[in-house]
Amino acid sequence: MGSMAKRVFLFIAVNALVIVTISFILNLLNVQPFLTQRGLDYNALMSFCLIWGMAGAFISLALSRIMAKWLMGVQVIDPAQARGAERELVDMVHDLAKKAGLPKMPEVGIYQSPEVNAFATGPTSARSLVAVSTGLLNRMNGQEVEAVLAHEVAHVANGDMVTMTLLQGVVNAFVMFFARVLAYVVMRMGRSRDEEGIGSPFMYTILVFVFEILFMILGTIVIAAYSRFREFRADAGGARYVGRDKMIQALRALEKTSQIHDPHAEQPAFQNFKISNTKPIMRLFASHPPLEARIARLQGK
Repeated sequence: MGSMAKRVFLFIAVNALVIVTISFILNLLNVQPFLTQRGLDYNALMSFCLIWGMAGAFISLALSRIMAKWLMGVQVIDPAQARGAERELVDMVHDLAKKAGLPKMPEVGIYQSPEVNAFATGPTSARSLVAVSTGLLNRMNGQEVEAVLAHEVAHVANGDMVTMTLLQGVVNAFVMFFARVLAYVVMRMGRSRDEEGIGSPFMYTILVFVFEILFMILGTIVIAAYSRFREFRADAGGARYVGRDKMIQALRALEKTSQIHDPHAEQPAFQNFKISNTKPIMRLFASHPPLEARIARLQGK
């Protein structure tokens, strides 16, 4: 199956799984329609939004390793068969995982990309994946590679994947809830108390869509702010495992190679996987702090 066909298939499969799972949960919990002739049923609406917001986020988390392997073409290294440079890479990750006190050694993989990058993902610290690009292995020395891996292992040890999922789920739920409440309020404006319903269901749907976009922009700012915080924390964790000087050295090496981009890895789905996100976007929406800020934080400035 070609790479494009794999991505399309995975996208359809994940969305189908999300819809089927959430529909089953809604039926199981007997969640009633939240929009009635008498108005909004706020309890039903909150239940609906929480289930959709949290379930979708956690299904994505559960499939994160599979999605990373398929979307980015990660080749997982078999520890029993690893030799040479692959053996060194696996041993390096496993040594760092022991220092971090992980309950189980992460899977270790390599993916083809000219970008100097790495990522960690997985539903739990016992089911994690640490992967590095060929660009990183080709352009960094052993100490720099170790420091980058220490940063990723720190993400796993900190439980960042689960925390980000919880935050995303809560934001999703609030976005859905307030968009529907505000759309209902707008649709009821100018209508008498004796008039039932909201008028045009089509217009109500359009308003929900517009308000969801607006609230999601605000929610994205909150998520990005936490994401930047966790990057500083992962740098600090990496510094504990390999030493502050090695971590700073690795970040400086990333600065030198920050202009190298892989169009394949610029897709939005890949951005949260990266140790460094250099895309020139507005600071409020950046998932990673500037490299110079990360270096300054490690230097105590």
